[in-house]
Order: sequence, then C-alpha cells, then structure tokens
Amino acid sequence: MKDTYFPSEKFITKKWFIIDATDKTLGRLATKISKILVGKEKSSYTPFLDNGVNIIVINAEKNFFVRKKGSSKRI
Repeated sequence: MKDTYFPSEKFITKKWFIIDATDKTLGRLATKISKILVGKEKSSYTPFLDNGVNIIVINAEKNFFVRKKGSSKRI
C-alpha cells in the first residue's frame, strides 16, 4: 500500500494574485476567486492545509449584477 503525500509548510510557496473586477459579473468573479483560494487546480491540493494564496481585487466598484435573469432564459 502506498503512503499518502502531504506537502509540508516548506514546500508551500506564497502567491499573490491581483484580479481586476472591471466589467465582470459578480457571480462569475466570485467563482473564479473561490477556485483560486481553495486551490483545487493545484496538484498539491489538500483540503485542510493553507495553500499560500492571497488575492487582491481592484476596481471592485466597477463590476455589475445581472438582473432579470428569469426573463432572459429560454423555455
């Protein structure tokens, strides 16, 4: 049986992401940020460890909400 690999703190590198929120919808932006924060795209993903990611969102006042979504759906 093989052992499970857990990355130690010395192998976790700190990364900073800067995300520009200009003309982005709030829901899609939140989904993108949460995927980066959780770290599921990393090969060393471990749910209970800090993956060393920090995010800065700039121009947050310039994003927008999508309204009347129900009327634009096809039936």
